[in-house]
Amino acid sequence: MGNCVLSGVLALGLWAAVAGAQTLAVGTADPVRYIADVKALTTTPMEGRGDGTQGLTRAARLLEQQYRNLGLEPAGTRGYFQAFQVTTGARLAGKNEIVEQNGGARKDLKLNDDFVPFSFSSSGEVSAPVVFGGYGATATEFGYDDYAGLDVSGKIVVVLRYEPAGFAARSGNQGLTPHASFVTKAINARNHGAKGLVVVNGAPGGGGFTGGGGTPSGGAAGARGGGEDALMRFGSVSGPADAGILFVQARNRIAQEWLAVAGKSSLADVQKQIDETMQPASFELPTTLRVSMRVSVQTIRATVNNVLAYLPGQSDEYVIIGAHYDHLGYGNQDSLAPSQIGQIHPGADDNASGTAGLLELARMFAPLKGRLSRGILFASFAGEELGLLGSADWVKQPTRPLGKAVAMLNMDMIGRIQNDKVYVGGVGTGSTFQALLAGAQNGSKFQLQYSQGGYSASDHTSFVAQKIPVLFFFSGLHGDYHKPSDTWEKINAPDAARLLDVIARVTLELDAAATRPMFVAVTEEQNPHTGVTAGVTTGGGGYGPYFGSIPDFAEIETGVRFSDLQPGSPAARAGLRAGDILVQFGAMPIRNLYDFTDALRRSQVGQVVEVTVLRDGMRLTVSVTLEQRR
Repeated sequence: MGNCVLSGVLALGLWAAVAGAQTLAVGTADPVRYIADVKALTTTPMEGRGDGTQGLTRAARLLEQQYRNLGLEPAGTRGYFQAFQVTTGARLAGKNEIVEQNGGARKDLKLNDDFVPFSFSSSGEVSAPVVFGGYGATATEFGYDDYAGLDVSGKIVVVLRYEPAGFAARSGNQGLTPHASFVTKAINARNHGAKGLVVVNGAPGGGGFTGGGGTPSGGAAGARGGGEDALMRFGSVSGPADAGILFVQARNRIAQEWLAVAGKSSLADVQKQIDETMQPASFELPTTLRVSMRVSVQTIRATVNNVLAYLPGQSDEYVIIGAHYDHLGYGNQDSLAPSQIGQIHPGADDNASGTAGLLELARMFAPLKGRLSRGILFASFAGEELGLLGSADWVKQPTRPLGKAVAMLNMDMIGRIQNDKVYVGGVGTGSTFQALLAGAQNGSKFQLQYSQGGYSASDHTSFVAQKIPVLFFFSGLHGDYHKPSDTWEKINAPDAARLLDVIARVTLELDAAATRPMFVAVTEEQNPHTGVTAGVTTGGGGYGPYFGSIPDFAEIETGVRFSDLQPGSPAARAGLRAGDILVQFGAMPIRNLYDFTDALRRSQVGQVVEVTVLRDGMRLTVSVTLEQRR
């Protein structure tokens, strides 16, 4: 390709690459078309594109029609669609009841008035004595344990919401520690042998907080404040599919009645004692009080679709360009505006911006059908917001040969570019990526900030685990993330279109290159700057000591399957492999990723942990020496 030819093409607003003996060019992205697609994906009928909603189905059909109009070939298992199942929530089904028996007196508590189950409660029933367990915290780092000397095996434990007031000061943080999490309380009670757990709000201002709103989150503390004795809405708190224990919230008055049987003057007094002394005040209630709990929670599943279209080239190799098109619908437990759950979360940036970019790139490349050296797979993924489920399903059941994939380019939140700053992840995973990006951004005026590793909270992670080089394009987090305020008019369409031109250049060069990039296993930065990696891998992002596994988010009956291991990590050096299913971490049984997170957080740097995994159906135990995060 001569410079004179290239200069002439660039003067026409095109980008060219030599494929075989011919020079091919793509046009520039159109910001008007781009923003029109963002608008279309965020209209009211799209219902925030929540997984399992009719709005997501409408969005899938819109994408299907666009790909068909462009003459792209269907690349799913059923036309353009590849169906898979997801868990979208839970509902109360059957009997949900609590009966207290105090001597000869019986009282039936009322569902949604006296108590409400958590959506991640186990289903079942238990009749047992009652134990008061303070805040339900085992915090060895603070020298505090509500369960010390307390036998809760087979019993029902009543605990306070939040945590002792002194935890925040001792941790050096202003906010609540992980011990305040509902999920942590459930796991801790279960691991101590309890069969049922009842959480109550406690006194106004208890746990070091004096009111205010907040986020009802399983991973944080639940809504901060709690001055009023209110029950949360069923399903408003995130957690595992099944916490392994019957788990409900009850009103303060219920706990007050139970504590009165033990001669306690008030729940508030007991809470005050704990907060002021920073000493546990747990105790068993008289055996004259017996409580029976029955909880029936039914998992809600839905069938959703990846939407896949193929632009054939002159060989069977291909480049994947992807973006997830699902969002939060009406605002599930992942909403960062909990008071607005029930309102449409349109997800303009997350990720109508990337989906519209995918459509625009499809328009730009469609005229080159059959002329490119390699094909292009345009992949619109569902289920990303539930844990990268659509991309994980595709790599497990690929609709094109996985070994023929040259690279995967992912766009997630590319619509809010500011000051020409764009984050590009995965640069180290492909042997040619650094040089390729340097050439593609020439003249774009973008300040590309690179991250070498390829693991983060978006769909390209599924491809890294399959040893496919990836690039991840991202414009950064903002205050509208996961809120109803993430609307189309805030999208920076001109700059998004300029970024699409860069991505088109990268795609064209990858497609035309004489040799495909080699996959490089990158030792992940444990604190990547993209802002979206924390919380996805147990190899980085604040889960206590460094372990180094990459979890597979697809549901399994019990345990945590590893999709990959970080090169050189403690887990990898111990001989663990991709595909292993973690079922035991030290003394802690592992049912799900929440259990693993909790167990790792309770561990110490330098600790040698006996880890048991299932490998090809056989149990294997290895010793893993945990390391300091860097």
